[in-house]
Amino acid sequence: MNLKTAAAIAAIAMIHGGIGLPESRAQAYPEKAVRIIVPYAAGGGTDTVTRALTQRMTESLGQQFVIENRTGANGIIGSEVVAKAPADGYTLLMTTNALTTNPWLYKLPFNTLRDFAPVTMTATACSLLAVHPSLPAKNVKELVALAKARPGQLVMSASGAGQPSHLSGELLKQMAKINFLIVQYKGTGASLSDLAGGHVMITFSSVPGLMPLVQSGKLRALATSCRERVPALKELNIPTVAETLPGFEVDTWYGLMTPAKTAPAIISRLHSEISKALTREDMKKFLDARGFSPGGIPPEQFAKQINEEMARWEQVIKQAGITVQ
Repeated sequence: MNLKTAAAIAAIAMIHGGIGLPESRAQAYPEKAVRIIVPYAAGGGTDTVTRALTQRMTESLGQQFVIENRTGANGIIGSEVVAKAPADGYTLLMTTNALTTNPWLYKLPFNTLRDFAPVTMTATACSLLAVHPSLPAKNVKELVALAKARPGQLVMSASGAGQPSHLSGELLKQMAKINFLIVQYKGTGASLSDLAGGHVMITFSSVPGLMPLVQSGKLRALATSCRERVPALKELNIPTVAETLPGFEVDTWYGLMTPAKTAPAIISRLHSEISKALTREDMKKFLDARGFSPGGIPPEQFAKQINEEMARWEQVIKQAGITVQ
């Protein structure tokens, strides 16, 4: 058993093993305001999902869930706050896939598998693979064939090293056995601007961010990155990359974590309340309108997924030789 697997099993054991606050205290939770650290800027996907959830959890539990945006270092600064916080359920972390990729890109001030206890994945979002209309590729199969015919000549934009847009491109290269250049941008705006202007030819980016450019004819959508087709794109009949490259799957997820050793009853309460909020019709409509799908998986399943993703991205990042400067 490797260290990552052992750490994940230990985390799951903590959830079920009763490590944490006395049960009587846990059952009364929350008795005061709860702070949720969002390690990204206000207005982004993580912040948007968190604010929608906290509004409904405040109503349900009768205590304020207060969001604190602690930005910097691809989520590391805010995550460290929670990793070192008391395990009492009053300081939580809403994080993303970066939790599973950062260990292979940065020297972290915490141990991802040892210092956090997973609660649940709250929502997911797909990326869209799109190209400039001047590129003679109408689908993934044609894009792969074009890249093989022009090795190293096609250029893809990405919104930053280690971001889902970047890793989606690297995974596509590895699975299709093709080669193209990936240019890193400091943010999504500049990446999409250069793509629409024809300075680069390919990108992976969020569905909400790309669809206006697709609908205006400035870009051509080829496929989505998730395992299954996106219901909101049903009328456009956009396939998944996996329909051409079986096994391809990259989604952006937003998940709630607590400090390790938080009482199982508190984790269970949080999971129950989030699951309840996600089933509300107003919450479903809110997420669907913004390109999100609701989550709600149990803590042990979330822990397993984190461990599997860490192993997967370690292989992709090392094979691609990705470094962060």
